[in-house]
Formats: sequence, structure tokens, C-alpha cells
Amino acid sequence: MIRSISRAGAAVGAALLVIGLSAVPALACGGLIGPNGAVNLLRTTTLAGYHDGAEHYVTAFQFAGGGGAFGSITPLPGIPSSVEKGGDWTLQRLVRETEPVRELAVPAAAGAALSDKAEELMKVRIDALDVTVLRGGAAAVGQWATQHGFRLPPDAPEVLDFYAARSPIFLAAVFDADAAAQRGQAVGDGTPVHVTIPTDNPWVPLRILALGKTAAERVDADVYLLTDRRPALLPAPTGDNGLGLGHSAPATDALLTDLRSDRGMGWIPTSAWLTKVTIDAAAPQLAFDLAIDASGAGAPSRVMAGLDLPGTVVAPDRTLDNVRLVVGIVLLAGGIGGIAFIVTRRRPPLSMA
Repeated sequence: MIRSISRAGAAVGAALLVIGLSAVPALACGGLIGPNGAVNLLRTTTLAGYHDGAEHYVTAFQFAGGGGAFGSITPLPGIPSSVEKGGDWTLQRLVRETEPVRELAVPAAAGAALSDKAEELMKVRIDALDVTVLRGGAAAVGQWATQHGFRLPPDAPEVLDFYAARSPIFLAAVFDADAAAQRGQAVGDGTPVHVTIPTDNPWVPLRILALGKTAAERVDADVYLLTDRRPALLPAPTGDNGLGLGHSAPATDALLTDLRSDRGMGWIPTSAWLTKVTIDAAAPQLAFDLAIDASGAGAPSRVMAGLDLPGTVVAPDRTLDNVRLVVGIVLLAGGIGGIAFIVTRRRPPLSMA
């Protein structure tokens, strides 16, 4: 069975990047960039896993149409320790685990002061995919993309600035469709990429998925989280915010064993919690990211969710403290009154001279 999955999984991975396994994880998504409008990003599937202080991202993108070169830019929470080719069938195995009744579809091909120029921290060639880890502000990263032949959509400066304010690290993945064709690959037969990032908690960028989309367009994606314990999510998937909770349960031993046997997935723990977050939202709805607390403290970061700016001090909720204060005053007043009453009752009457 694993061999059949492996054969089917050869098509996994769109030529772009991975973002997150936080035992889930955190970043999982990228925004499509290209020299023309011939390529459309249809759907992304991402695994975000977190284990032993590192986030693991594995993602696949489904494309329609196109030739030449195109790619994506994905925000990262920190500098990767490694960027490598992802497993052949990990994402498909996750789909089969959470949607066992449906026929398994093969995804399409598979803030400090910064300089004015983006710094290339790492460059990796994987099959027909060129991956570059960049450090820089919104303008610098946008300029890098333009200099490398890509035309950014009008909303790119705002979206890139949204991410650069929290982390100046980006992953740019360029897929050469013409080179892939020479290798016998179709546009959908991209290369899955596995990015490992040391970080305190996983995080999944969602707003980037709406990059370049109009208000009438929708974003369709699946994010799998694999964490040591049940994670706390912000925003919580409610359905009305474009996020749905498709699965939340302890990962089965069979799943973990299968995942561990795939390329580069030896980090998978012996026990974990599997969460599936589905994204079915109008592009304007995705004005936030998915913050994850995998520590068990139940306190996902509002800053990483994009709900607060870095450095924002949120006034604590003093309601309970105020109630306690009022109760304390009432009890104190009652106590003083009771003591006064007792003293008055016990005082001997004054004798008449």
C-alpha cells in the first residue's frame, strides 16, 4: 500500500515551498507571483508540524495553465536551518487519513532596521525549482522579485509589509515550467519542499494566500497541523471567518508510522495530535494569519495572528480583579461593622454618680 501511495505521491508538490509542521505548523502558505497571468493558483495543501523546538513546513500547490517561470513568496517566522526536497506522498497520506471516504486525489504537480537590498541567506536547487531564503523589508523583497523578472500585484507592498513588521524572512520559490517539461514534468508535477525552522511556536501565514486576488475571488486551502499535544488556535476556526475545523484528534499509530517512513520525515514523533484546518474564504476575509500555541499554555500570539502590531501592549482584563475588590470591600466593611456591634453590646453601662 505504501508503494502505491509513493507512486501516486510522485505528483505531490507544486513547485513551491513548504511551510509548517508543528508536530503542526506554522507557515503553510505562499502567494503566487509570475511574469504574466497565465498561471492560476487553485489550491494549496500544507503540513505544519512542530516538534523539539522546530517547525517543519511541507506544502503543495495546484496550478492551472502556464509556461515559462512562475513561483511564490512565503513569509517565514525565522531563518531555516535546512531547505530540502520534501517527501513523495506525505500530504496525500494526510488527505487519506482525514477524508477516508473520498477518493484520494493527487494534488497538482507536485522587524529591526533593514538594508534597502534583500539579503540572500540560502539558495537551493531542487529539480526544476529554485528556492531562495531572503531577509529584508517589504520594499527590498518586492524589489528582489521585480529584479528576478516577476510582476507583483498592486497589493504586494501592503501584504509584504504586513509580514515584514513581524519577521523579515521570506522564502521565494521559482518554478521553471519549461525546464520541468524537458524533465518530463507537467506544470502540476512540481517538487515538494521541506523547510525546517527553529522557533518557539508554529505559525501559518494565511493572508499571503489572497495576494493579487480580487474581492470576488476565493481562497481554497487545507492546512494540517501535527503537534505534540492539542494546539490552541487564533483565530479559532468558526466557519463564519473562512476557517473550518475539519479534523482534530490524536494521530493514529499507523499514520505516524507511514509519515515517518517518507523522505526526510524521521523527525515525526511517536505520538502527536493531528488537526486539519480548512480554508474556504473570500479573499478580503483573510486579513489575518493562523497563530498556534503548541505548548499547552493555550495562549496563541495575537501578534503572530496579525491582529496586533509588534510591541502592542494589550490592556489586561481587570473584570475579575474589580469583582474581587468589591467583594473584599464589602466583607471588610461587614467585618468592621460586626466588630463595632459586638464591642457596643459588651460595653458595661455607665454608672450614675
